Amino acid sequence: MRRMVASIGGIALALVLSQFPEYAQQYTQRLGGAVDELAAVTQAFDRDAAAGGLDRQAALQRYNASNDDFLAGRGHSMTATFQRYEQLSTTLARIESAGPVERFQNLPAYLDSDIGQRTLAAYKPAVPVTVEGILYAGAGFLLGYLVMSALVRTCTLPFRRRYPLGRRA
Repeated sequence: MRRMVASIGGIALALVLSQFPEYAQQYTQRLGGAVDELAAVTQAFDRDAAAGGLDRQAALQRYNASNDDFLAGRGHSMTATFQRYEQLSTTLARIESAGPVERFQNLPAYLDSDIGQRTLAAYKPAVPVTVEGILYAGAGFLLGYLVMSALVRTCTLPFRRRYPLGRRA
């Protein structure tokens, strides 16, 4: 009984953990797409500023100094866009340079809530055919088996038959 329950727990956790590499890959693709789009916006702004004889900071200062609420607001939104571009670019570089274990340990810190939620909403499970996916599945099975085995053993401990010290059946 204990082995069967532990095996079921192991298989369940193997299935869950084997999906991590696929989720991480889909997240990284979405993050890369966001970085690419923000890079295009940043480059276009920098080109337009250069055409006007300005660098990015001078162009932003001109926006912010404007008495026109629309232009001042546009300056604030562009500043936020540049900050987001820097943040997401840094996150993407850290994820791409991380190893499988490091990515697993640190992914919660990397998750941008908007991109992470959209990735999860559109997530499609995949069969783990990569070495990384198989290793996560194996680790999940082993961990699930051990946890469920310990849990069943602990829960059945009060119901075990106790034998006198000198006599064993």
